Amino acid sequence: MSQDDSIPSNSAPAGPVEPSSSSRTPRFTAAARRGGGTLAVALLLALVAVGGTGYVAWRQWQQEQERAAGSESLNAMKQRVDSLEGAVTASNSERNLLRQRLGDAVQVNRSLREELLSQAERTRNLEDAVAKLSEKTLSAHDTMLLDETESLLRMAKERYELFHDAQGAAAAYAIAGQTLAAVDDHAFSGLRQSIAAEREALAKSQPVSVSASLATLTRVRAAMTDLPLRPLDTPASGSTSGSWTRIVAALADVVRVQRTNGAPLSVADARFARELAGIDLAQAQAALLASDHDGYVAALKRADAGIAAQFDEKSPAVAEVREQLASLIAQQPTTSVQLGAALSELRNLRSVHALKPASGNGAPAGAKP
Repeated sequence: MSQDDSIPSNSAPAGPVEPSSSSRTPRFTAAARRGGGTLAVALLLALVAVGGTGYVAWRQWQQEQERAAGSESLNAMKQRVDSLEGAVTASNSERNLLRQRLGDAVQVNRSLREELLSQAERTRNLEDAVAKLSEKTLSAHDTMLLDETESLLRMAKERYELFHDAQGAAAAYAIAGQTLAAVDDHAFSGLRQSIAAEREALAKSQPVSVSASLATLTRVRAAMTDLPLRPLDTPASGSTSGSWTRIVAALADVVRVQRTNGAPLSVADARFARELAGIDLAQAQAALLASDHDGYVAALKRADAGIAAQFDEKSPAVAEVREQLASLIAQQPTTSVQLGAALSELRNLRSVHALKPASGNGAPAGAKP
């Protein structure tokens, strides 16, 4: 209902008034207005219903989309779960395999440990055996070295006594000292001093080596072919004196004795004199090689006497040869060396330390030959 219908007009008469055509028009207008409002409400309700329906449809569509997405997510989750189950199954299989291998490794380690313990025990036993063997070997090694040292000392003593070979005996003493130095027992260290003392005595008794003396004799023998002989007509020094000299001088103008060939000596006599001197020198060389000092000195003296009698003493070559022979004679030892102290000391030490071989295996190493 509008305002026009509710408020009466002031211009209308107070009594009843009959409606006219002009008064019926506003009524129809008010009714039309009331029908338009209802229609608007109906339209509004229709729009609300359409909007609700659309909203419901939109929500259903969203739910369908969410349901489809959930289905896809569920399928993906199922696939991931299936793959995880497969991985877990494979992991369980690998774990079981590793557990089995670990068990096998434990058994192998146990067997290796037992074997290592057995090897350690065998190694310990082997070390004990090697230690015992080394002790026996050391004792046998020392015994062998002492036997060799004793043999060398005995050989040097016999060589010097039989052949007077001081140089060979000194060499044997040097080898004996080197051999004794390899002995591990320090009880034999003092014996080396005794060996060195006897070796030094041998060296002093042989001041010149045999090779130098042989070289000197070889040069003298080579020089014999060029030495001038003594003139036959030259009187020997001291052969005449006093009145006999005056008689010879007086008869010198009356009687003159002279060789027909005009030479002091014949060629045969000169060769004979040189061969005699060469033979004496050769005997001296042989005696030197045989360590026969007495024969060596005697041969040198015979050679010097022959040269003095047959060759010209005024010649410088003859004088030089005689000087060399005198030097060789002077170089010979005048005293002999007493050997055997070191050998006796070695035998005493071996008997004290019980390092001699057993009597059942043969003669002792320290026994005399």
